[in-house]
Amino acid sequence: MQPIILINYKHITLLSLDDIGCTEEIPETSETLEGNAKLKADFVTERYGIPCFADDTGLFVDRLNGEPGVYSARYAGEQKNADDNMDKLLEALQNEENRSAHFKTIIALNLLQENHIFEGIIEGSITKQKLGAEGFGYDPIFRPDDHEQTFAQLPIETKNKISHRGKALQKLITKLQTTYL
Repeated sequence: MQPIILINYKHITLLSLDDIGCTEEIPETSETLEGNAKLKADFVTERYGIPCFADDTGLFVDRLNGEPGVYSARYAGEQKNADDNMDKLLEALQNEENRSAHFKTIIALNLLQENHIFEGIIEGSITKQKLGAEGFGYDPIFRPDDHEQTFAQLPIETKNKISHRGKALQKLITKLQTTYL
C-alpha cells in the first residue's frame, strides 16, 4: 500500500490506502518509473483530495539493455510472481559475464499544490543463483556493490541504509523536514 501524507502545522500523519478507503487498482501505464509514481500519487490526490506520495521501482540490467526496468514486477507475466521473475532473469543471463545492474526508485510527492520527485539508485550485480531468504522481489539475486551478500542476505538495517528505496525516502524526509516542518 502506498502511504498518504496529511500535514497539519508541524505534524505529519501517514495513512495507508486502506485508511482512506482506496481499494481500486491504481494504474501503472507509463513507460517510466517517474511516470508511474506520478500516476499513482496524482490518482490519490485527485480522487481523494489529499496530499500523497507514491513510488515505483525497477531493476535495470546492463547486459539486457535495461530490462526488466519499468516492467520489473511483471517481467515473467501479469501474475507478478517474484520467483518467476528471478528465474526468467537468471535464464536470460545464464551465459553472461557482465551481470552489472542497478535498482532505481522514484518517489513522487504531491503536497500543497506542489509536485516533487525524489530518486534513489544503488549499483550492483546479479548473482548466478538465489541467495538468502529475507526481502522480496529480486533481493535474492541482487548483490550491491561493496557488499559480499545479496539484499536477501543483508541485515534489514544495512539494506535500508544503502538501498534505492532508502536513498529516495531519505530525500523525501529531508524535503519534508526542511520545507514543511
